[in-house]
Amino acid sequence: MSRFSAITDNPHEGRFNSKTGILITNLGSPDAPTAKALRVYLAEFLSDPRIVEIPRLIWLMILHGIILRVRPKKSAHAYQSIWTDEGSPLITISKAQTAKIEKQLRDEGFNDIEVELAMRYGNPSIESGLEKLRNKGVTRIIIVPLYPQYSSATTGSTFDQVSKVLRGWRWVPELHFINGYHKHPLYIESLANSIKEDLEVHGEPEKLVFSYHGTPKLFLDRGDPYHCFCQQTTRLVVEKLALDKDKVITTFQSRFGKAEWLQPYTDKTLESLPSQGVKDVAILSPAFSADCLETLEELEVENREVFESSGGDKYRYIPALNDRDDHIKAITALIKPLL
Repeated sequence: MSRFSAITDNPHEGRFNSKTGILITNLGSPDAPTAKALRVYLAEFLSDPRIVEIPRLIWLMILHGIILRVRPKKSAHAYQSIWTDEGSPLITISKAQTAKIEKQLRDEGFNDIEVELAMRYGNPSIESGLEKLRNKGVTRIIIVPLYPQYSSATTGSTFDQVSKVLRGWRWVPELHFINGYHKHPLYIESLANSIKEDLEVHGEPEKLVFSYHGTPKLFLDRGDPYHCFCQQTTRLVVEKLALDKDKVITTFQSRFGKAEWLQPYTDKTLESLPSQGVKDVAILSPAFSADCLETLEELEVENREVFESSGGDKYRYIPALNDRDDHIKAITALIKPLL
């Protein structure tokens, strides 16, 4: 064999190409609405030190000794109320989003791409998504967590997991990480469009509630920008639609445990509004890019009951942006400059 042949017969030459991998991620869902599946899912979710910042040994004793013995059954009942024939709404919607994102990019001429979906917890996992991209020979990867407002508990945790997986790779790819888009003009436009369409059909409510997923106040005190980004998203949408600021409220939902979380709390706010003469509200949750348990069950059902049992008359939930065309346009606008 000549020296020239030895050089050109490179075993790696055919394995890698110039394609860019795009990994679309979200929080995740249990594989089934059962206590067994919830126990597995919650064990992974609540073991993440980004989620619970309690001394590790103490927390693991509480988690495995108490929470995972009680909470799975209760959570399974909640998931059963929203489960569809296709499975988890979050996973179903995320698949639709991923397919539309890929189609939009290819329609615009970006053909040297491979797109995969992954969840931070549960399936399909971040590890499996990255492996699929690696097996397709990509050498550049763009990570796109669908969390508009950065938080250490969501976007930060995603980065942790991606880093953990890549630590085991011999050849680490060129990596681009989108860490939020809370004020991107097209995201704000998409939110504004969803609200405008609702108002055109149902009329203007007495109060419009922007309900974001909550985090412990301790996170804010330690420098997490999430609270500030939520406030900014609300302000930009209000300005975009020229809404009356006095008719708009920003609240935080889904608190867990006894510690203080970001306030005002969504459920407490809804409970108090009727006594203040507010009987007609519309509510949306801009922190969720896809409808899930926290919107379909907590906002649509639980908080509706809170408001109506406190004397409220009209309550409506404005769906998450899901796979709306203007939402897909906003997400692809984040990706295209990196291709």
